[in-house]
Amino acid sequence: MRTSSAARRFGTCAPLGAMLIVLLPTLAAAQEPVKSFDQLGTRLKIGDTVWVTDAQGREIKGRVTSFAPDAVGVDANGAQVLRADEVRAVEHRRPDSLANGALIGLGVGFGAGVLLAASGCSDADCSWGEATLVALMFAGVGTGIGVGVDALIPGRKQVVYRAPGASGSARLSLAPVITPRTKGVALSYSF
Repeated sequence: MRTSSAARRFGTCAPLGAMLIVLLPTLAAAQEPVKSFDQLGTRLKIGDTVWVTDAQGREIKGRVTSFAPDAVGVDANGAQVLRADEVRAVEHRRPDSLANGALIGLGVGFGAGVLLAASGCSDADCSWGEATLVALMFAGVGTGIGVGVDALIPGRKQVVYRAPGASGSARLSLAPVITPRTKGVALSYSF
């Protein structure tokens, strides 16, 4: 089977395009923590599992039982009501959709199928129908693997609330600096 250069380019670019389509909305979905304790109800709901860091730095994992303008109820081996002045940070793990794993697996599987069909078929060996069948079978297997892998990865914890004046953790940032006259590294440390 002979493929045109446009078909080869499509087979190479399609998986990359699929990954961009999947990853860009994920990056855009990141939200800043709420600024005020009484806004917690806009990000959380009763029954959500949260990790609350108190003023002493202890982490309490539990389910939200109630909201008040200046307190949050958490069931962590017994009901507790934590006042706003006792809370340094609240984190929540959003459930991860399996759709991004399915799309990534689909793109990778389809790309692998196209490459296999393009490299394994010559004009005499197989038809376009057979090559398409190989690409679609690989796309199906890739989708299943992508969903399986994505199901094994828990969602990432996000900071929903951080008390005013409470810093996160110390951060070290490195960034390359490349200009026509200067080459180097910019170092930033914040705490």
